[in-house]
Amino acid sequence: MSQLFDVAVIGGGPGGYVAAIRAEQLGFNNVCIDNWKNAKGKPSLGGTCLNVGCIPSKALLESSENYHRATHSFADHGIQISGVTLDLAKMLARKDKIVDQLTGGISFLLKKSKITSMYGLGRFVGGGDAYQIEVVDGDKRETISARHVIIATGSVPRALPFAKVDNQLILDNEGALSIPSVPKKLGVIGAGVIGLEMGSVWKSLGAEVTILEALPEFLGAVDEQVATEARKIFTKEQGLAIELGVKIKSVVTTKKQVTVDYEGADGTKQLVIDKLIMAVGRAPNTSGLNLDAIGVKLDAKGFIQVDGNCRTIANNVYAVGDVVRGPMLAHKASEEGVAVAELIAGQKSHVNLDTIPWVIYTAPEIAWVGETEKQLKARGVEYRAGSFPFMANGRAKGLGETHGFVKMLADAKTDRILGVHILGPFASELIAEAVVAMEFGASSEDIARIVHAHPSLSEVMHEAALAVDKRAVHF
Repeated sequence: MSQLFDVAVIGGGPGGYVAAIRAEQLGFNNVCIDNWKNAKGKPSLGGTCLNVGCIPSKALLESSENYHRATHSFADHGIQISGVTLDLAKMLARKDKIVDQLTGGISFLLKKSKITSMYGLGRFVGGGDAYQIEVVDGDKRETISARHVIIATGSVPRALPFAKVDNQLILDNEGALSIPSVPKKLGVIGAGVIGLEMGSVWKSLGAEVTILEALPEFLGAVDEQVATEARKIFTKEQGLAIELGVKIKSVVTTKKQVTVDYEGADGTKQLVIDKLIMAVGRAPNTSGLNLDAIGVKLDAKGFIQVDGNCRTIANNVYAVGDVVRGPMLAHKASEEGVAVAELIAGQKSHVNLDTIPWVIYTAPEIAWVGETEKQLKARGVEYRAGSFPFMANGRAKGLGETHGFVKMLADAKTDRILGVHILGPFASELIAEAVVAMEFGASSEDIARIVHAHPSLSEVMHEAALAVDKRAVHF
C-alpha cells in the first residue's frame, strides 16, 4: 500500500516549497516532489528561480555593476584605481556559491519542518478519495497517495524552431548565466526582463550587445514615460543596441559564430555574433504530469485552468505560480502557495493580483505596481499624476545614481493610489511602500503626510505623492 499524505506538492520552486512549509505549519502531513538537478547532477530544490533564474542573475548583475563602477565611476568619488582586471571564473563561482547556499537552505527547511522530500517527476496515475501520484526517477518508480495536491511545476524557456539552444553558441537563461569568457559580440533575442538583465550583465563586463525585439514598442507592459527614459539610458549612455519591430528570418551557427538574418525597421540586416541569448519568454511547465488522468484541462496558452482561488476542476487539486494565469513571478507563486495551504485548512484565500510588484534589475532598476497611464485611459478612469526626479534628491546625488524618477497615479475623485512606477536606484526596495499603500487603499495624500527619513531615496516617493497635488517642494 502506498504512503498516504494529507498534501502532496509537485514542484520544489518558490511556489511549491513555500506551500509545503505553510501546510506543515497548519498541521498537515506533506510530501514535496521535485525533479530539478544542478550542474553537478545532484537534486537541488528551489526551481528555476533559485537555480538558474532570479538569484544567480541578481548575483551576476551586482558583480558586473561593481566591475563597471570600478572601471568607470569610482574616479568621480576620488577613488583612483589602476590595473583593474576581471576574474570571470571567480565571479561565476561566487554566483554558484550563493545558489548552493540558498538551495541547501531550502533542503534544511524541509527537513526541519519534517516534510518528506522525494526526487523525481511526479505524475498522476489515479484519483478517488486520494490521488495516486507516481514519482519517476530514471528506472526507479514509487507511488504515493495524497488527499490534496498542489501543482507548482513552474515554467520553461520558450523556444524558436529555427534557433536550437545548445548552451554553447545559442543560450537560454541557464546558459546565459555561465558563459566562460566575455564574448566580444553578444546578441539577445527578446527585450523583456531576462533579455535586458542578461544583456546588461555582459555589456557591463565589456561585450558589445545587440538586443532584437519583435514588438514595435519597448517594454510595452511598463509605463510609457518610464520605458522611454529607460531606453534612452540603456542605449545612449550605456551603449546597448536595441532594435524594435524585428522579424527574425534565420539563425545559422558555425563552429565559433552565430549569424542572425532579420528584417528591421530600415530593411534586411545581418548580425554576426559570438553568442546568442534566447529570451523570448517562458511557457507553463505541464510536461509529464498526466493531467488527463484526473480530468484537469489546459487553456489555449497551455496554462492549467483554475478559479480565483487556484482550484482546478479536479476536487482538492490546486495549481500555483507560473503554471497558472497571472504574472510569472516568484513572489506571486509563493503567495499563492501560502494561500492554497491556508485554503486547504479552511481559511480564506488572500492573493491580490492587482498589487503584485514587478521589477527589472537593470541599472537603473525599473519597478512598478498597479496600472499605467495607458491602462487607465483605456478604462476611462480620471486620474492625477505626480512625478519627482532622483536628480533632485540628496541621497541619490551622494550615491552618484541620479537617473530616473518616481511617478504616482491617483484617482481624480477619491485620490486612491492606482499605480506607482519607478525608474531609479533601489527601485526594487522603494516599490514596497507603494505596494503596502495600495493594499491598504491609501491615497496620495496619505503618503504625502507620512514623514520620510532625510536624506533617503524614499523622499522621492514622498515628493511624487506631493506632486499629485502639484505641491512638490524640492523640484
